[in-house]
Amino acid sequence: MRRIFNFFNLFHKELSGVHQAALLLAFSGIASKILALLRDRLLASSFGAGRTLDIYYAAFRLPDFLYNLSLFAVASTALIPIFLEKFSKEEKKAKEFFNSVFTLFLLVIAGLVVVSFFFLPFLTDLLGPGFSLEEKAKLSGLTKILLLSPLFLGLSSLVSSVIQSFRRFFIYALSPILYNLGIISGVVIFYPWLGERGLAWGVVLGALLHFLVQLPSLWKLGFLPRPTFKILFSEIKKLFSFSLPRTIGLTINQLVLWVITALASILASGSIAIFNLSYNLQSIPVALVGLSYSVAAFPGLSRLFLKNQRKEFLSYVYIATRHIVFWSLPISVLFIVLRAHIVRLVLGAGAFSWVDTRLTAAGLAIFSVSVISQGFILLFVRAFYAGGKTLRPLLINLISGVFIILASFLLPFLVKEFGWGNFLGRVLRLSDISEITILILVLAFSSGSILNAFLLWIYFKKDFASPAEVPPKAGRRRDGAFFQMFLASLTMGILAYLGLRMFNNIFDNRTFLGLLAQGGLAGLMGMAGWFFVLKIMKNSELEEILSALKRKFWKTPVVASEPEQLP
Repeated sequence: MRRIFNFFNLFHKELSGVHQAALLLAFSGIASKILALLRDRLLASSFGAGRTLDIYYAAFRLPDFLYNLSLFAVASTALIPIFLEKFSKEEKKAKEFFNSVFTLFLLVIAGLVVVSFFFLPFLTDLLGPGFSLEEKAKLSGLTKILLLSPLFLGLSSLVSSVIQSFRRFFIYALSPILYNLGIISGVVIFYPWLGERGLAWGVVLGALLHFLVQLPSLWKLGFLPRPTFKILFSEIKKLFSFSLPRTIGLTINQLVLWVITALASILASGSIAIFNLSYNLQSIPVALVGLSYSVAAFPGLSRLFLKNQRKEFLSYVYIATRHIVFWSLPISVLFIVLRAHIVRLVLGAGAFSWVDTRLTAAGLAIFSVSVISQGFILLFVRAFYAGGKTLRPLLINLISGVFIILASFLLPFLVKEFGWGNFLGRVLRLSDISEITILILVLAFSSGSILNAFLLWIYFKKDFASPAEVPPKAGRRRDGAFFQMFLASLTMGILAYLGLRMFNNIFDNRTFLGLLAQGGLAGLMGMAGWFFVLKIMKNSELEEILSALKRKFWKTPVVASEPEQLP
């Protein structure tokens, strides 16, 4: 019984070190990502990349847009610093502030959902201009059900801000596991019973579980929210001014996805599905690495900046940056080299055709080029917010969003006008497939992400990193570490490719086990080369990771976070 009690207490444990917390978030998130892969496999094998999945993914656009609009009240990047400031002065003030935010969020999200419900026919026309009348009716029906999800996910985001503030990262990582279980239940249980609407009800169930699982931790902390008539408008105004840029930035992202979805609806059937399936696959390393490090670092960054510890603040950011590159770069290379094997193993079953597989694999390769950039975006946006500069990331996000939208409209025209489609088809080995325009939209999105990360990096150094705070030796050490990671990842890619060629005649890649053996052994060859290069170059990140694993970090007593002790 004691072991069981200790196991459940683990989910309420406070984690202070950013690296420790990031590793635990990543490992805990693996279960969620496995379920996400199972979710996509069930969807792909059941429906293939066709109109059913196009409509299903398109139905998320309006609810996701509303959820992001509501983030002015529940965005963790804005809420956590203010909440910590209140809590450091008096717990009662923190509770009053939290209840005010909770009440206002309920009022706002209810209003947004009601308005959207009445304007849904018009919004459906904007979202799926390429859909038939029957398909638009199905889209409208699914969207009506999914309008419940912004309520539950918004409440979950609000609750998780408090949980993150107290560094309860275990329970934070458990929420997406239950969310994916809800979606899976929609495919397995509700769809045979309710048809396509059952898919939407599965999403709503997952969103509800995403919220409910965090309530016990919130109760244990003494911060269960309560509606109140005493709304602290002066504090809400401060929160609004702080979170508005981030909310607008996230809304821009949703507008970008809305435009891409609308354009994809005009293309061949299954284009929306291919974009989303390949995006979901590349999101796994982004979430496991970039999101884990950025979420784990944010509370510490906020505290350091409040204490005016600028050098430690910069050290925190650069440490997280190096580790994002350390993990993301080799994963990106492997995803590019093994793209066809990954897609075939994860999605290649049932109604998912060979053409669907090849197009999704090509989309995965293009997305993978920007995996590091997407991780940087997650980190630097939080760093800007922790440093009190909210306008800069908004402007940069606006620039990249406009770039993606313009590229999404112009690139297909330019490719057709100048015959670049044949070149793209040859590079991606898709010359025998006539319609690959969806990959141009993927390219536009990936290019915009790289531009976004580049601008964030440049202006972060300009705003926070004065020459006195970043000695030349530190910059050279960082550049040297990046070179080591690049060389090791290049070696990995070459060895993995050679491994594919070597094992091609040994294993039957027409079977699941043969495909797994060929891709797995090729990947292991690449990883061995990556490890060997980093080891002989005495890469500090690798040594620190090995040291952390040897210490069995999950049994290490939690101590106060000190940036200089971070790997």
